[in-house]
Amino acid sequence: MPTSTNRTKWPVSGGAVAFQPGWFQGHSTAFIYINLGLGTVAPNMSLPMLNGVQLIGPSNNPYPGSWCFPQVPLPANVTVNVGDNATIQLIETAKHGAALFNCADITFAADGDPDIAEVNSSNCFNSSDITYDLVFSTTSLQETTNAAVRIGRDLDWLTTSFLALTMGWLLL
Repeated sequence: MPTSTNRTKWPVSGGAVAFQPGWFQGHSTAFIYINLGLGTVAPNMSLPMLNGVQLIGPSNNPYPGSWCFPQVPLPANVTVNVGDNATIQLIETAKHGAALFNCADITFAADGDPDIAEVNSSNCFNSSDITYDLVFSTTSLQETTNAAVRIGRDLDWLTTSFLALTMGWLLL
């Protein structure tokens, strides 16, 4: 797809990204990724800006509402200059495995450029019925160890009981 001649100015230090996550069915939970591709015709979108946030919507049916990340940083170890072109890619993966891709062609501008709207509560807000969570969670090793010990004790008891019943049956 050719690049757009309609580019949005975006701050060199990073900026806001807003979108509507619930336009299609199957998005009661979705993972959000935001990537960056450098250049007028970016060869790929392999520079992660935001990696793996889970959005939780109010319904699995299409729903209204919006979500905004007020300050999405540039990828680690990436330096840009005023006037550089790039493309921001937003990926929304739904719980059924489908993914939606949306891109915005940008031109980097100086922080405080008058053509860049100030991010505030009127243009960057989150609908109250949409929440977020981390993609991955884990339990502590202590909890896992204690659970394994309890399971082991339960299995020892079951094994002993089974053997006792089997031996009793054989003796009859």
